[in-house]
Order: sequence, then C-alpha cells, then structure tokens
Amino acid sequence: MRKEYRAMVRRKLDEEQRGFRMAAKHRQYGRGWLREVRQALGIPVEELTRKLKIHRSVIFRCEKREEKQRISLWALDQLAMAMDCELVYSIVPRGKTLVEMAEEREWDKRLRTARLEKEMDGVSK
Repeated sequence: MRKEYRAMVRRKLDEEQRGFRMAAKHRQYGRGWLREVRQALGIPVEELTRKLKIHRSVIFRCEKREEKQRISLWALDQLAMAMDCELVYSIVPRGKTLVEMAEEREWDKRLRTARLEKEMDGVSK
C-alpha cells in the first residue's frame, strides 16, 4: 500500500511540477526576481516601504540577498505580496521526472542487493 501511495504522489507531483521543469530549463539565475518584477511593474521602492513599514535600505538589501541566494522564503513571500504577486516555490529534479528518478533508485537498489547476494554466496561456498 505504501509503495502504491508513493507512486501516486510521484505522478501527481510530476504533473504539478511540469511548468517548473520548463521554467528551470530556460531561466538562468542572475538578477533577482524581486528587482525585475518590481521594475517591470513600475513599483517604486517607496511604495513597498509604505506597505511593509520598513526602511528603503531593507528593500535593496533583500534584492541583493536574493541575487546571492541568501534570502529567506518568508522575506520573498512578504515582498511578493506587497507587489500584489505570489511566491511560487518548488524543488525540481534535474533533467528527469520524479517517477524516472524513483525508478532509477529502485533499479540501483536491486543491483546492489543482487551484488551483495552474489558476494554472500561466494563467501558461503
């Protein structure tokens, strides 16, 4: 039952992550999303400082932290909401689906087990 449940969850996650996998292929991390989206929407820093009740330096610091991949998800979420946006977050396998990765792991596990059994047979003779 547990194995079937995990397989179902993997298929569901693979379907939900399809868009994320596509985005991961095309997006190279450089300038952060915060600054790009803020500027694309024409939102001045002062507007965010009023909404969030923080100093403008905090906005710039967050944008820099995002570029360096040192920002918290909480801070990203707060700034996204202040821009009337939504933070969307996922962990996406590189170049494969979760189903493919799980199948490879299962295959590797079977191979290791078969090798170990073969070694044990050689020892017992």
